[in-house]
Amino acid sequence: MIARKEYFNKLLGYKDKKIIKVITGIRRCGKSTLLLMFQEYLLKSGIDEKQIVSINFEDYDYERLRNPKELHSYIKSKLIPDKMVYIFLDEVQNVDDFQRVVDSLLLRENVDIYLTGSNAYMLSGELATLLSGRYIKIDMLPLSFTEFASARQNEGNMSADELYLEYLETSSFPFALTLAKDIKQIKDYLRSIYDTIVVKDVISRKSIADIMMLESVLRFLMDNIGSQLSTKKISDSMTSDGRRINVRTVESYVSSFVESYIVYEAKRYDIKGRQYLKTLEKYYIIDIGLRNAMLGARRRDTGHILENVVYLELIRRGYDVYIGKIDDVEVDFVCEHETGIKYIQVAASVRDEKTLARELRPLEKIDDHYPKYIMTLDRDPIADYNGIKRINALDYLLHKIDI
Repeated sequence: MIARKEYFNKLLGYKDKKIIKVITGIRRCGKSTLLLMFQEYLLKSGIDEKQIVSINFEDYDYERLRNPKELHSYIKSKLIPDKMVYIFLDEVQNVDDFQRVVDSLLLRENVDIYLTGSNAYMLSGELATLLSGRYIKIDMLPLSFTEFASARQNEGNMSADELYLEYLETSSFPFALTLAKDIKQIKDYLRSIYDTIVVKDVISRKSIADIMMLESVLRFLMDNIGSQLSTKKISDSMTSDGRRINVRTVESYVSSFVESYIVYEAKRYDIKGRQYLKTLEKYYIIDIGLRNAMLGARRRDTGHILENVVYLELIRRGYDVYIGKIDDVEVDFVCEHETGIKYIQVAASVRDEKTLARELRPLEKIDDHYPKYIMTLDRDPIADYNGIKRINALDYLLHKIDI
């Protein structure tokens, strides 16, 4: 198993605290493995097996426990007076009314509750209302470039640039590392993830009849990562290609993809006006390998692919990320954090003077004093353009430099 230290340490920090740990993320990103690692840690630290209740609701052995009353009764029977009992409920969205079960369990003393789910919908509505202020959400992503590189470096000495190409060509999903770079096997595996998400998390929950149209919208989003889009623009583009679809249907489909974590939406922010904008968002795909499996490898959009990878890394590091607008130009990322704001431009290369000038222009228009960066794949020394730093993106992804 690949050590997911960042997520493991987050769980460890909340251990034995009267707050529910909710781990969310796309299917097969490693949530179940993280729970197993944490349970192994508990056992090694002296916790008795009887103090651990672990249920995976995609395991047919626990089919009857999808009934909330059965589940509540079963867990209550496992509680031990005066001893902490650790409760792990994996893919809990498969339990009807699970929110009330968890709410009731939280009333008991000496329970430590951990949930996982593969759909953001589980955290909306009743769960948020019932458990407001009593749960912490941990968003889990597939392997970061650092995690991927660490696992691959154990098998041979590769440069960061070689590892990055492999990261894009294969996949960031952990299991893909076991497929020995067999592109066909990896593509088949990624297709199975895609099919599971579309069937279980989108089609069945929203009772969608036109599957081909649903897939067309998703392919459109994948093909346009890093481009400004609106649901009307998507509708108009597809209709002009002979696939008529109305804006409301597009909105429903896109929200389903975001809820299932296959697509991430970055809203726009007016830097001068200090306000969030409601149109022309950007969308990023959870895994470039998955995109390749669906669309075929496309090297021509190297810049947008790098932008996608950097966006996910910023999310991993706890930033709220927006697309910046200032006058008539765009800043790739406005990154908000408790430590302040950072502005980032991403480009495959800025060795061409015109390209460098184009990337500098939006950052030069910003008149505040927050840090500003250009991230590229160029293997050049760090440069400074009147306070705007140019750094190597892979060095940032590998934690060799920070911002």
